Amino acid sequence: QVQLVESGGGLVQPGGSLRLSCAASGRTSSIYGMGWYRQAPGKQRELVARITRLRTTNYADSVKGRFTISRDNAKNTMSLQMNSLKPEDTALYYCNTDTHDGNTYWGQGTQVTVSS
Repeated sequence: QVQLVESGGGLVQPGGSLRLSCAASGRTSSIYGMGWYRQAPGKQRELVARITRLRTTNYADSVKGRFTISRDNAKNTMSLQMNSLKPEDTALYYCNTDTHDGNTYWGQGTQVTVSS
């Protein structure tokens, strides 16, 4: 089992920045890919960004150039730096991880609200 805990969400004005963090615990040696997903009210959960253990990254087109994903394998943490935030970035953001044995784990989510 892997446990994921997100932090760093909040209310920010358009154009502002936030940094989300995800801390993993449990069988962390089995973690391969990690990622951030988000779900806005009335919409499906969507990929924001993912990063492999070797730090290969991919981003949703809507956040490219504004968001940066990173991870610290030694500390079992992952972060998402979000700049130039827009109202359409408002959502519940989830931390996600895949393991070498084929399991997927989710955090409980952290709310990001972009509003003036």
